[in-house]
Amino acid sequence: MLWLAGLYLRVPVLVAPPLAPFIGDELGLSQALTGALTTLPILMLAVGSMPGSLAISRIGPRNTLALAMVIMVIGSAGRGLSPDIFTLMLASAVMGFGVAMMQPSLPALLPRWLEPRHLAIGSAIYMNGMLMGEFIGAGITLPVLMPLMDDSWRATLLVWSLPGLLVAAALFLPRREMARPVRKPSWLPDWKNPLTLKIGLLLGLSGSLFFGLNAYMGSLLEQQGNFELLADALFWYNLAQVAASLVMLKMARYWVGRKTPIIIMAGCCITGTLGALLLNGWGSIASATFMSFTAGILLILLVALPPVLVDSADTGRLSAGNFLVGYTVAFSVPMVGGLLADWTGDARVAIVFIVGYCLLVLPLAFTLDLKRQRGQPEG
Repeated sequence: MLWLAGLYLRVPVLVAPPLAPFIGDELGLSQALTGALTTLPILMLAVGSMPGSLAISRIGPRNTLALAMVIMVIGSAGRGLSPDIFTLMLASAVMGFGVAMMQPSLPALLPRWLEPRHLAIGSAIYMNGMLMGEFIGAGITLPVLMPLMDDSWRATLLVWSLPGLLVAAALFLPRREMARPVRKPSWLPDWKNPLTLKIGLLLGLSGSLFFGLNAYMGSLLEQQGNFELLADALFWYNLAQVAASLVMLKMARYWVGRKTPIIIMAGCCITGTLGALLLNGWGSIASATFMSFTAGILLILLVALPPVLVDSADTGRLSAGNFLVGYTVAFSVPMVGGLLADWTGDARVAIVFIVGYCLLVLPLAFTLDLKRQRGQPEG
């Protein structure tokens, strides 16, 4: 159940890029609106985290996750039924809102389903599903699924979306923690807790590098005179995230909750990005792939912290605060970098700007206090 829910954190978002040309041709989308099919849901990942935290505090993480999946399916399927641009964008926003509510629900559900010693591997399992969802959504939509749907982008979206309802229903099969919370825990982020901002800003480091280099890969290769390598570059770039999630299935129990792996992976992310910027051809692609791999590990290390560090009543609000900060940064930093690149006419400026942000927040990794809070025993 955790793996399937994780899969739907990314599949609905990342089926849009391969289908975008077909959607744009039929509905007459501009380049900006075509890009918004992917960027709007990413923005909603930040906007919807607080409603997700509120729902967790009122109806519990399992019910919130199931409700969020239904909202996600309605939005995702609605995109396939949209008759015009306005409806398409509205459905995309609804879908992103549902995915955003799912995100804090999963960490909050872990302490209710799993023993403390299994929290790290539980995080690795659903994050493996999420990163597999990135690869599956981007990788098999055009070559496999769309031909089976008579090359209909509408039918393809529906086929990707509707099975999410089955996953939402299956969430109620496990019989643990079916009751609503006895008390209503706080749901707003605790800004006095330094982990809220620190983990969020470090999530922004991972997300800015991954989404930013993904967005500007084509422009960077074109500027290097290697645009013909773009398809191969994106394949290895996304496959590296899957490899990262597989590594973490093995290493989660050893690395999650420790500061040193976070510092090392954050440094490797920045190093890989600089390599992609300074090298050429396959050297640049190999560096970008290395960055994607280490960013995937860093993402799992950070997302897995809340259920390990705080009690179950506070896991949702800490995760929601982290996602609010992290995805706001992951959306805005690459966007500002893109504006600077447009202004200067040099795609490398966008990457340099993102790296500059990462260097500013990297010292936070050294200041993380990863002791279990509220006096509870270590799990």
